[in-house]
Amino acid sequence: MKKKVYIISHSHWDREWYMAYEQHHMRLVELMDDLLELFETDPDFNSFHLDGQTIILDDYLQVRPEKREAIQQAIDAGKLRIGPFYILQDDFLISSESNVRNMLIGMEESRKWGTPVMLGYFPDTFGNMGQTPQMMKQVGLEAAAFGRGVKPIGFDNQVLEAENYSSQYSEMWWKGPDQTEIFGLLFANWYSNGNEIPAEKEAAIRFWDQKLADAEQYASTNHLLMMNGVDHQPVQKDISMAIRLANELYPDYEFIHSNFTDYLETVQQDLPQDLGSVEGELTSQETDGWYTLANTASARVYLKQWNTKVQRQLENVTEPLATMAYEVTGKYPHDQLDYAWKTLMQNHPHDSICGCSVDSVHREMIPRFEKANEVGRFLAQEALDQLATAIDTSGFSKQSYPFVIFNTAGMPKTGSAVITLELERKRFAEGIPEELYQELAEQPKKYYHVETSEKKQIPALISEEVVSFGYDLPKDRFRVPYMARYVTIELPIDEMPAFSWETFALVEGATDEKQESMITQAGRCIENQFVHVSIEQNGTLTLLDKTTGQEFEELLTFEDVGDIGNEYIFKQPENEQAILSKDQPRSTVEIIKDTSEIAQIKLTQTIDIPISADDRLEKEQQMVREFRFRQAQRSKETKPLTITTLITLRAESKKIDFTTTIDNQMKDHRLRVLFPTKLHVEQHEADSIFEVVARPNQVSASWENPTNPQHQHAFVQLGDATQGITIGNFGLNEYEILDGKTIAVTLLRCVGEMGDWGYFPTPEAQCLGVHQFDYSLEVHSGKDKFATYKHAYAAQIPFSTKQLSIQVGKLSPKNQYLSIEGETFAITALKRSKLNDKLVARGFNMSSHLESLHLTKNGKKGKPLNLLEEECQETIDEMLQPYEIRTVGFEEE
Repeated sequence: MKKKVYIISHSHWDREWYMAYEQHHMRLVELMDDLLELFETDPDFNSFHLDGQTIILDDYLQVRPEKREAIQQAIDAGKLRIGPFYILQDDFLISSESNVRNMLIGMEESRKWGTPVMLGYFPDTFGNMGQTPQMMKQVGLEAAAFGRGVKPIGFDNQVLEAENYSSQYSEMWWKGPDQTEIFGLLFANWYSNGNEIPAEKEAAIRFWDQKLADAEQYASTNHLLMMNGVDHQPVQKDISMAIRLANELYPDYEFIHSNFTDYLETVQQDLPQDLGSVEGELTSQETDGWYTLANTASARVYLKQWNTKVQRQLENVTEPLATMAYEVTGKYPHDQLDYAWKTLMQNHPHDSICGCSVDSVHREMIPRFEKANEVGRFLAQEALDQLATAIDTSGFSKQSYPFVIFNTAGMPKTGSAVITLELERKRFAEGIPEELYQELAEQPKKYYHVETSEKKQIPALISEEVVSFGYDLPKDRFRVPYMARYVTIELPIDEMPAFSWETFALVEGATDEKQESMITQAGRCIENQFVHVSIEQNGTLTLLDKTTGQEFEELLTFEDVGDIGNEYIFKQPENEQAILSKDQPRSTVEIIKDTSEIAQIKLTQTIDIPISADDRLEKEQQMVREFRFRQAQRSKETKPLTITTLITLRAESKKIDFTTTIDNQMKDHRLRVLFPTKLHVEQHEADSIFEVVARPNQVSASWENPTNPQHQHAFVQLGDATQGITIGNFGLNEYEILDGKTIAVTLLRCVGEMGDWGYFPTPEAQCLGVHQFDYSLEVHSGKDKFATYKHAYAAQIPFSTKQLSIQVGKLSPKNQYLSIEGETFAITALKRSKLNDKLVARGFNMSSHLESLHLTKNGKKGKPLNLLEEECQETIDEMLQPYEIRTVGFEEE
């Protein structure tokens, strides 16, 4: 029986990378022009795989709109194979929902054109998320193809030797943490193993002798896959001639120009019984550790912070508010949200969000973040305006100023809600602006307090009155400018339920609240009923957990080391000793807030660090010397780095919040914050994609890299059955476990080159300027672990607020929109389905055990949906399977 060689033409299309987007864009137009011409002139050309991402079609038609019909004809004829995704994302650095929206929008776009390729396509993703099998199955995909995560892949697409290659074949079964299994296809010889096939005899013999041997080394069947393309590869126009020649030269093989649909069907029919399996996330754990590319999680941290901000805005503020407002209007902004999501997802390919491109690429990302965020803010405000007309405030005094606070997080939230209330306004139509300003400013000073809808007075920080300009933009007439008097209220909130709102009112009259202090020892100690925190003279914290009696020392130690690597990979200079803030004990404290509800201290520290690497680094970069062999050291010249940290503790919480600010003027270095523990455990847990993943603290036997960086989203946790510590963060995606017991979170990593296959200077990746980092610490007992995870999630989502009028409304003053009973269920979405406007809630089981879940709307249960939000069975199970991703749809009453 002949062996069959399936040749698939493709081009892996990084939209932006070592050149700016438009440089690649113009080359894409040339590629697509060539393809359409080739489809017409070569009847033997089977098809072209369009890299699994439909955005390529949008990019092309943006320049060639007249080619839409030709594109449609090529898709209808099976010549152009599209989808199933919108973009080729980085799995780990975008949120769970961003991964879902990529599939939702990608499938929708694919079906507009025709039939998507039913393959999860991850050719160059920097590691693969563990829940891929379950996610693929839930959108109808039974197979995934990937290039990384199993074998080591060096720079410039070089496949490295690996003694610990964990599958004997390029085909394997891939099992998720929930035990869902799909077919996995590894590009064991990379997705370029059939690139530029010679159409001349001697060259073809040399090519095929090597390529066939390489493929047969890993193939489990007689069906061999050859990927005819690579990064930004022009289509091979003489591929039909090259295939005819190969068939003449190798009579024992049948060479065909093919596609993934045909290849997957045939190869899966002939799989051997001894086909191996891989399980969970694939992050090159069994390699030497140098080419995991995990350090892209800390390249250009500002991009990760922006991404987190916009994802939280769209997923956790705008969509929940718009979903609730549907109850009032019967309308949902599907199209506007799609526009926002598509704009955001243009920043989600790995070369973009990973921060591993040239400066011009990342400069262009900021306006996309800003645009998507502004759309989200606009739609959220529209929803608040709609909800504001329907909330009943008739129980408040007519002289009061009512307002509403929404918790749009899918879990209870503790924190501070801030709202600015208008007390009085004067429109410009009433007089001269400056006179109106003076008239308002001269109003006698008044005192206020805040009451609940039950007339109970509650603590609040109320500012002095101020006068400022404002304007309205009515829907039916011209803009209305005015001057107005305002006060700003900071309201401490304790455990507001998930997806709920509550109304309050600002009432004239002094507060009768008596303040008590949580701060002692001239600002060096903060204490509540749960924890006692001391700020030592060296700037570190000593924390006593009063509930368990456990003490933690030297928390909040800052560590700075050199980095002579690149945007992809961190490399510390040989034999360099880390600079630790505790070894340079220069710290001062200042009390910022001290009330019965909240204590806040500003800690200021200064450490001296080198200004950059020495002169050798630039020369080694220009020589394209591999980072592992560089000899550069840090400069002997140092400058002081001032680190200012706001430390906040609330009366009813064990969680301590930190906001650290620096003005970075140093280059070629990495700054981390360390949280040592005395715990002796073998693994830790971190927030990942639809999974709280358990990872070992120790590396594999083959690991050579002295560091082991890891990805996270909202938190990382280290603990045992009785105690633990959870470190939350906002947009700080890299951490490392040191010596099995210290959590190190990367705040900033500054480098001067892109890396990979050439010399691409990136001075803006040095991240000079002012940076702010938000993170938290919460100690816990064994039984409270999942609660700290939810606190970390909720901390990323701000309260939403809106001033109200005194009115009778159909919505009650206080309400929970969706009831959630499930300790380990983490909500990721509350939205409306584009299919039918059905209310959709999605989340996942953070636990590895069977857990209970009761999810109800007005006391009624929903129906299970898949990730495409299609109904998949009649009844819903009230037990969550381990690591289950669950989507529930609710019918409107």
